[in-house]
Order: sequence, then C-alpha cells, then structure tokens
Amino acid sequence: MNLFLDLLQFALFIILLTLCVKPFGLYIAKVFQGEKIFISKIISPIEQFVYKLSFVNPENQMDWKEYAVSMLLFNMIGFIFLFLLLLTQQLLPLNPEHFQGFSLDLALNSAISFITNTNWQAYSGESSTSYLTQMLGFTVQNFLSAATGIAILIALIRGFASRQTKVIGNFWVDITRTTLYILLPLSIIFAVFLISQGVIQNFNNYQIVHFVSSQIIPMGPVASQEAIKLIGTNGGGFFNANSSHPYENPTPLTNFLEAFMIIIIPASLTYTFGTMIKNKKQGWAIYFVMLFLFAIFLSIQYSANTGKDPIISNLGVSGPYIEGQEVRFGVGGTTLFSTTTTAVACGAVNAMHDSLLPLGGMIPMILMLLGEVVFGGVGSGLYTMLAFVIIAVFVAGLMIGRTPEFLGKKIEVKEMWMSIIIVLTSGILVLIFTSIALVTKGGLSSILNPGPHGLSEILYAYASTANNNGSAFAGLNANTPFYNISTALAMLIGRYVPAVAAIYMASSLAEKKYTPPSIGTLPTDCVPFMIWLVLIIITVGALTFFSALALGPFLENLIMQRGF
Repeated sequence: MNLFLDLLQFALFIILLTLCVKPFGLYIAKVFQGEKIFISKIISPIEQFVYKLSFVNPENQMDWKEYAVSMLLFNMIGFIFLFLLLLTQQLLPLNPEHFQGFSLDLALNSAISFITNTNWQAYSGESSTSYLTQMLGFTVQNFLSAATGIAILIALIRGFASRQTKVIGNFWVDITRTTLYILLPLSIIFAVFLISQGVIQNFNNYQIVHFVSSQIIPMGPVASQEAIKLIGTNGGGFFNANSSHPYENPTPLTNFLEAFMIIIIPASLTYTFGTMIKNKKQGWAIYFVMLFLFAIFLSIQYSANTGKDPIISNLGVSGPYIEGQEVRFGVGGTTLFSTTTTAVACGAVNAMHDSLLPLGGMIPMILMLLGEVVFGGVGSGLYTMLAFVIIAVFVAGLMIGRTPEFLGKKIEVKEMWMSIIIVLTSGILVLIFTSIALVTKGGLSSILNPGPHGLSEILYAYASTANNNGSAFAGLNANTPFYNISTALAMLIGRYVPAVAAIYMASSLAEKKYTPPSIGTLPTDCVPFMIWLVLIIITVGALTFFSALALGPFLENLIMQRGF
C-alpha cells in the first residue's frame, strides 16, 4: 500500500472530473437545445431517418401526461422484448454454449433490472447467457434505460427554464438525441480503448486450456457491453466477477478510466442544468455539493479499507486487511471504484463488498441509501438532487419567514409532494422489503452469514435494487423466487414512481410564471445554502436508516473490535 500514490490518484480523478464538467456539460446542453455541434453533419441525417422510420414529428411538444405515457410505453415494450428473449434464448442463434432459457422468475427479474437501469444480476453471465442475449437484450437496454433517465431530467430542466407553458418537450426526440449524440459516440470510443487494453470482443466458442487440470475460458463480445454499462451507469457485467474480471478490467489504467466514465455524464449534467436555466452558478453549486459528499465518503471508505481486523491481527498477520479487495489495483484503486460505482448508481464492482471490513462495506450502502444523489445515475441522480433542493428551499423558507422560491418559481404544494415522493420512495421500499425478508422463511433462507452481517446482506440488496444501483453484497443467494420477485418490485417501483413524479413536477413548474429575484429571495447558489443542502440530505438519510445501520455494519464492527 502506498498512501502517497493512492492520494495522488484520488486528487487526479477529482481534478480531471472538474475540468471535464464544463465542456461536456455544455456539449450536452447544445444537443438538447437543438444547436449544431461538430458531429451534427454525421448524426443529423441518422436522427431524421429515425424520426421518419418511427413516424415521429420532432416539432411536436408533449404535456406531462403524453411524456409520461410515452416513457412508460417505451420501457414496457423493452421489457416484453427482453423477457421473451431470456425465455427463448435456447432457440435463437449466437448461443455457442447452448445455454437454456431463464426460469420465469429469473427472466422477470432480469428484464426489469435492465429496463430500469439497475442491472441487478441474480445470474452468472458467462454460464447462463448467450451472446445474442448479451448484445440484443442487455446491451441495447443499457443504452435505452440510460437515455430514459437523461430524457426525464431534461424534461424537468425545461420545467425550471420555461415560462407559463404546459409542454415539456418530446420524449421520442429526447431519447433519440441522447442515444445518437451522447451515449453511442462515447461508447464506441471507449470500447475501442478497452479493446486496446486487452478487453475481449469476439464471437468465439469458449476456450479449453490444459494446465494441471482443464480450464474453460469464457469468450464473447465484452468490450461493447462494458463501455455502455459504465457510461450509462448500468453496471451489468458480462462476467459474474464483473469489473474485477481481467477480461472486463485488465489494467490499472482501465480501472481508473472505467471509474471516470461512470461519473462523467452525471457530473457534467450539473453544468448542463446551469446552462439550460441560464444560471451556471447554480449548476456549479449543485456540482460542488455532490463533489463534497463524494470526497468525504471516499476518504471514509479509504480509511476503513486500510484498517485491520483484530481477529486476523491476533493470528500474527500484519499489514492492512485486503480480503475482498482487488489486489491488482491496490486499496486505492479498489476504494475509488467501489465509492464511485455506489455513489453514481452504476453497480459495476471491482471488489466483493461483502468481504470488506464492516465500515468499508457500510459506505457503499450509505451512498445508496442517501437516494443516489452523490452524482447518482445518469439523469436520475440530478433530478433526485433537485428534489432535495426544493425540500431544502421550502424548509429554509419556513424557518426564515420567506416565500419558498427556486430559480424564480414559487415552491408550492404540488412541488413539495412530488419532491417528497422522489426522495422517500426508495427509502420506504428498502425498509418495507427488508422487514418482510427478515420475518419470512424465503427471505432468511438465502442468508449465508447469520447475525448482523446477514442483516447487512439483505439491507444492501434492497438498497441496491430500490435505488436502481445493481451492485451486490455477494453474500446473499438472490436467485430464489422470493428475492427475484421482491427485488423486481423494488426496482420497478423505485424507478418509475419517482420518474413520473419528476415529469409531473416538470409540468407544474413550466406552468408557473417567473418571479425575478428580490431582496426577499433566498439565494440558492451560495455556500450557506450548499451547507444547508448537505445537512438536509444527511438528516433525511440518518432519520430513515440509522437504526438499520446500527444493527448491521455498526454492530458487526463492534463485535469485530472485541475480537469475537
């Protein structure tokens, strides 16, 4: 372990991210404002062809109901297609290992997982999924689910920017532009880079090699799926070991850049927000709130991951505790990746969080339980953060006796209800499903480690699925009818209830008239409000989950420190 190199890696990551936020955020803003960009000559004809092929009028604007119905219909069609593909993959081509179709409950869970941008995997990809399913099923949904999240955010941004109108854009245009101008070019570039570093991309049969004994080496079109799984904050690995597998993440350079690609779009969207509402200072304020929380939790997890287990130390083993961490990348590389993937709702993992020390495993859990707002998933992270901002403005306004306003729009009952739904839905789901799992045979039978660690495994599973993260604690047998159905419900409700609430709030804000700032307006782009926003986020998370965390990782840490 080299403390200096690890800290240098963290500093380089944060500096590089901050430098990229403005240019890439501005690029995204231009895409959705319909401005010409350097790839317009190439992409624009394809975009227009898509509209003609799908009979979409790009000039047509939608109200919130049309936008929400289009979004839900589009995702439902994606679910049906992927569900049927999973059930019938044994009948389809590009299946060199002759894998059979999924069971009904596993197909249901997996299809919902990928359309909701969760990518929770209760299956092992290399031993159950054909190449066609990986490409036509999972990779396609990696693009479309990510595009859906960004489209919803853009609709909400238009709500803040618009003046007394009922329309918030066109869902079909938003999702097309997201895919063609943002996700596809980035994925092609990054996939080529990954191939150059050793990530495989082929359609070969699995290879059998002979050493002391025979070993089967899985093959497949990995790089193409790996790129979009990271860029779209999806997280579904081609292999069961995910980004700890050398065919997905072969070098320290790929480890660093994979973590960077996870976070680049969610971070840049804050500048997109500032640009589109014509208040860039507000966008930077939200970015630095997210960055501050990210840096704090990165520091805490690094400290926890470099700690020692007293039980192992008593056996005469010196040095840091590294079980579960990726030894190829060291403690720093493991910590950077695990913090990023759970802060950003990606779910790709390069370590087994179940095997980290209790506090090291708790930080990824907390990052999810806060509502995935420390950058969060593409689109969903920022619209959840904006809901927290509205709550913070409302509470602050009540405390100081000022009319709650944000960006010139009065915050009233509708906005508060929608913000509460967006912020609290996932937390309520986590508590309800965790409670059910702890009192039912189906829930308890999958626990591999009894006691507080077993509670952490269940809490982590529902924190991951309800917040559409997708990472796993790796100590829970999730491929059972109970967990396949319950986590599917958590993913479905956790994705679409807040999404529809965000779309409705976009319409409510768009209909409001703009009120110019006055001496009585609470400034929301200054340091005091940024501190207040951090306190609101931490308070909501603490009030909701403190007891569960106390009985899980906190208690496990106390037991470990006593040497039991």
